[in-house]
Amino acid sequence: MKRVATKILCGTIGLLAVVLLTVSCGGGAAAGKNQVTIRIYQNQPEYTDAFNAYVEAYKRVKPNIKIDMEILQADYPSVLKAKIASGNMPDVFASAPGPELQQYDQYSEDLSNQPLAKVMTDSAKAILTYNNKLEGLVYKIDEFGIIYNKKMFEEAGITELPMTRPQLEDAAKKLLAKGHTPFSAGYKEWWVFKHVFQQFQAADAGLDAGKVVNDFVEGKTTFADHPKLAEFFDFIDFTLKYGAPKPLETDFNAQCAAIATGKVAMLIGQGTWAEDTIKKITPDIEIGFTPYAITDSKDDTVLTAGGGCVIHINNKSSVKKETLDFFNWLFTSDYAKEWFPKVAKVISPINGMPGPEGQQLPQSFADLAKTIPPKGEPINYSPDSFHMKFGEIMQGYIGKKLSKAQAIAQIQQAWQQLGGSK
Repeated sequence: MKRVATKILCGTIGLLAVVLLTVSCGGGAAAGKNQVTIRIYQNQPEYTDAFNAYVEAYKRVKPNIKIDMEILQADYPSVLKAKIASGNMPDVFASAPGPELQQYDQYSEDLSNQPLAKVMTDSAKAILTYNNKLEGLVYKIDEFGIIYNKKMFEEAGITELPMTRPQLEDAAKKLLAKGHTPFSAGYKEWWVFKHVFQQFQAADAGLDAGKVVNDFVEGKTTFADHPKLAEFFDFIDFTLKYGAPKPLETDFNAQCAAIATGKVAMLIGQGTWAEDTIKKITPDIEIGFTPYAITDSKDDTVLTAGGGCVIHINNKSSVKKETLDFFNWLFTSDYAKEWFPKVAKVISPINGMPGPEGQQLPQSFADLAKTIPPKGEPINYSPDSFHMKFGEIMQGYIGKKLSKAQAIAQIQQAWQQLGGSK
C-alpha cells in the first residue's frame, strides 16, 4: 500500500492560514484510476488538528477518496467570492449564517433529506434553514463570554462574578493591585469586534436584533436611537484602559498564550473554541466564563450562543455524491461519537451527543445560563463582508485615526452598503 504524506502549511488565525490536506491510499494503478478528489475550502484554522483527524479516519473507510482542504481566516469571504467569480468553485465552502444563507443559496445543495439532517438538532437546523432549504451543516455550537483565569481571580479576592460595568471595573482594579493585567483584547482580528458588539446588540432594549439591523440597512435608524449600541465604544475604551499593550498587534494565538501563561486574567471576544488552544499551553489551567457586564444595570448583562460557521456543499459539484457520502458518514457513523466530543471537543449539533470531553467553558456557560438566558447570536443578521469592514473601522478608532463620531458614521454607512438581515 502506498500512502501519500499529508502536507500541512499552517499559519495563525488572523494571518494567512492555509492547510492543504492531500490524502490518498491504495495500491498501484487501480487506486489512481478510481480516485476521487473532494476540494474543501473553509475557515476555522483553530480546528486544523480535528480536521486532520477526520480526514485520516475517512481514508480508512474510503481509500479512493482524496481530500484537498484549504483553510483561510483573515480574508476568507473575499477570496471565496473571487473563487466563485473565476469559476473555481470548491466542492465544499463555508459562510456565515443569517443573510449569507441567502447570498449563497444558488450554490448550496439542499441537505433536508440527507441522513445527517435526521440526526441534527432542531436549533442547529434553524440556524441553517433558508427558503425551506437546509443550506448546509455546522460542526459546532459556539458559546460566548469573557474567559477568565480562576486562579488569578481568587488571588485578587474576586469572590463573585461581576454582573455590572462598575463591578467589572472593580475586579479590574483588584487584579491590577495584585500585579495582574486584567484584559487581553485581540483587536488585530477583525472578527473579535463582532463577537463583542453582538453582546450590545443582544442587550439593546430587548429589541429584535434582526429588525434593528434591517432598520440600519435601510437607513431608518442610527446609533443615537440605540444608546446601548453606542455604549459599545465605551466598553472598547474600558478594555484598552485595563488591557495589555499593543492590542492592535494581538491575535488569537497571542491572546490564548497570554491567559495560559498568567500574563492576563481575561480574554475579550473569544468563546468556547479557545479552550483547547489555551490548554495546549497550560493543560491544568482553570478557566471559566464571566458574562459581558456592559452597563450599570444587571438587566443588560448577557450571554450569547449560536452556530457561527455554515459548511455548504456545492450543488454543481462533479463529486457531489462522494461529498454527501463523506459528511453523512461524519454525522451518522460511530466515528461521530468519537470526533465531536473527544477530537474536536465541541458542543455538537447532533441530537443526544455527549458534551465536549474535559472542557470547562461549556459547563461554565451552562451554569451561567441557569440565571442569564442566552440570547442567540445577533452577528448572524449581518454578512461577514460587513463585519470585516466593521473590524477595519474599529481598528481605525483604536489607532486614533477615527473619532467616535466618524467611526459610527462609517459603520452606519457600511450597513447600508453591505446589507444584512431581511
